[in-house]
Amino acid sequence: MSTDTTQSTQVLDRTPLLLATDRCDRCGAQAYVQVTKAEFELLFCSHHARDNEHTLTTDGWVVHDERWRLVENKTQGEL
Repeated sequence: MSTDTTQSTQVLDRTPLLLATDRCDRCGAQAYVQVTKAEFELLFCSHHARDNEHTLTTDGWVVHDERWRLVENKTQGEL
């Protein structure tokens, strides 16, 4: 039985690192997900992070996910 060591590390803290000026590498929308592996860094909007989630989480990328900010911003706007 082999153990797969290529799984990503999911960062679950709520420390915002991404700024409004950080843009998705696919479409240019605001980035909410940062993934890193070795010297590589990619930024994704929520949509493109979701589209690439399976690949990123099984290929050893470290994921910093700030999509929770979308829900908080919407909730605060409704108050």
